[in-house]
Amino acid sequence: MQQEVRDLQQRAVGELYELLCGNKRELTFRAPTGSGKTHMMADLMQRIVSEMPDVVFLVSTLSKGGLAAQNYEAFRRLADDGTFPALKPHLISSEIAGEERLHIPTDYNVYVLPRDLYKKNSRLMQGAMLAFLRTMTENFMGTGLNKRIYLIKDECHQATKNLDDISENFFTRILNFSATPKLARGQRPDVQITDEEAVSANLIKHIELCEDADATVEDAVEKLLEIQDDYRNLLGVNPCLIIQISNKDKAEEEWTRKIRPALDRHQELKWMKIMDKPKDCDTNDAVKKRLPPERWKDYAKGAGSQIDVIVFKMIISEGWDIPRACMLYQVRDTQSQQLDEQVVGRVRRNPRLLDFERLSPEAQQLSMTAWVWGLRPESMQRTQGVTLWEQAGIEDIRQQIRVKTTRLANLKERKDFNVADVLKPLDNTAPTDIFSLYKKLSRQPAELQDLCYDYASGDTSRWWQFAEQTERVRKHFDTYICDYDKTMEVGEETSFPASSSYTATGNSLQVRDWVWRKRQGGVPRYDFDSEAESDFACILQEAAAKYGQPVAPEAEPPTGRFLWGKNFPQGSDIRYEYYDGGIHVSYPDFVMKDRSGRIHVFEVKSVNLAIGKQISEDEYKHKIACLSACYKASSRLLPDHIFYLPVLRGDAWHIHKFERGEESTISQEQFKNSINQ
Repeated sequence: MQQEVRDLQQRAVGELYELLCGNKRELTFRAPTGSGKTHMMADLMQRIVSEMPDVVFLVSTLSKGGLAAQNYEAFRRLADDGTFPALKPHLISSEIAGEERLHIPTDYNVYVLPRDLYKKNSRLMQGAMLAFLRTMTENFMGTGLNKRIYLIKDECHQATKNLDDISENFFTRILNFSATPKLARGQRPDVQITDEEAVSANLIKHIELCEDADATVEDAVEKLLEIQDDYRNLLGVNPCLIIQISNKDKAEEEWTRKIRPALDRHQELKWMKIMDKPKDCDTNDAVKKRLPPERWKDYAKGAGSQIDVIVFKMIISEGWDIPRACMLYQVRDTQSQQLDEQVVGRVRRNPRLLDFERLSPEAQQLSMTAWVWGLRPESMQRTQGVTLWEQAGIEDIRQQIRVKTTRLANLKERKDFNVADVLKPLDNTAPTDIFSLYKKLSRQPAELQDLCYDYASGDTSRWWQFAEQTERVRKHFDTYICDYDKTMEVGEETSFPASSSYTATGNSLQVRDWVWRKRQGGVPRYDFDSEAESDFACILQEAAAKYGQPVAPEAEPPTGRFLWGKNFPQGSDIRYEYYDGGIHVSYPDFVMKDRSGRIHVFEVKSVNLAIGKQISEDEYKHKIACLSACYKASSRLLPDHIFYLPVLRGDAWHIHKFERGEESTISQEQFKNSINQ
């Protein structure tokens, strides 16, 4: 798993932990489906119960799709494998006592409650739940455990009235978790991971949305067939199209008139129709048809499953993880935009998250793309497609502006880093068990894991020696890899992608003179990631007009465009690797070529924005230091490239400039003058 993913998740959990230690009673956490909410929930509970043994968690979870059991199994697995060993999970079930009075044990610290078990006339409502809560929280005349109960509402957009009614009496803290919290219930996010952050970290897929009202099921099927071979060959995953139909009277008509005919035209595809009632389910997979429909879902979600198309109603709107699903077609009429947002999340999980960094660039782009035909969820910000200005020739532009990159060399290829010199012989003390060693090793950066297996080369004793001394190797590894004179090397020469896209943010600027144009035409206003980035784009626009190299300089009349542009991350290979507890990637914000043929690379930062995001001063300084080290070393390797780290403090720009391995800090005015030197 990429370091960016860990950093993003741990940042969110850290912010939640700090708020929980404060005075606010109810908090809301928003993160998109597929971003690892269950893992982050477990991480948060681990931190709390480790520091506060008197805290017990009650996790209220939807019963649909077995989500409660799914969460419980995840918590138990994370506890058993040593990831979060302080957790002691228990699944509350109405079946645990047969015909006897229902009893909930009190010797656990995480209780998973299927929401629908606690409703009118249920066995839990007949006194068992209240008895449990009183026993856990009270301490009267020597009875009761005097615990504090923190209630977590998973998928909090769904109502939990019966729990709300007893909230004031029993719950010390309430945490709302959802991809779609309801503002009408006061669930305004205190902490969130935005879709843009999750996509940038390669945690969830970028969406290519087709809002064409005339698009048919056949269009979606054709797209599936188009990408099927690449998905299988590059990712080792069989892609899946999911088709959502109406929940009520129209469902059968949609199936009969629109979906089944399209599927019948492609006999090579295997499909499943999964409905609420087993009698309404169907499949053309003769083998799976012999199995009871309740077992179909487990088969269909596997990466190697041969089911190509899944047709469903509400049944997989929540709680069914199927990372191989990369396409969604909505046939259904809907009045619930909330449901649409949940369903879109089904196709956004990264199918190769755990080893994403080992994929080729082509495979990475494929694994990070989802195709959606249907309604746009309210939370999905509009994206705008862009393409290089074709009047000058897209490939001509790509040849005119060539950008060199840097990367950190594979340690297995570095002869000056010898693992054998780092390791000590193992003593005769009892060795750590193999499962604990494997878990410890799996938490290390991918580069270190690869180094271990390369060193062991099938020799179990060498693997054991390395795994036992992982921390020792990691210390030497960190020191070595940060010496960029030894570990950084020139990467591929590349250019802007032929096409890309950006998300609407409201931080816009009209730009007419760069290499991009909007795919749909219209006013040439482009959105940027922040106000600081938009402001610096304005500065660059002025500099490019004076000192930038024109696009197609031989054209008559001149084009009025210059070789500069935003490095939109979608599809971009303009990137620079650096190390900070793991290999990170910097995608610079802008690139410009001047009239002397030099390449100028810009990564914009803002102290103001950092403060707004509640990033500590130390964290901010550390980030700037890491990027500075990366760009300084890159400038030494690439003497015809100049790197800049413009930082906005208040209203003033402080621009760190890196040229031929030398660093200087210049003002905005000095920057304008230096471009022409």
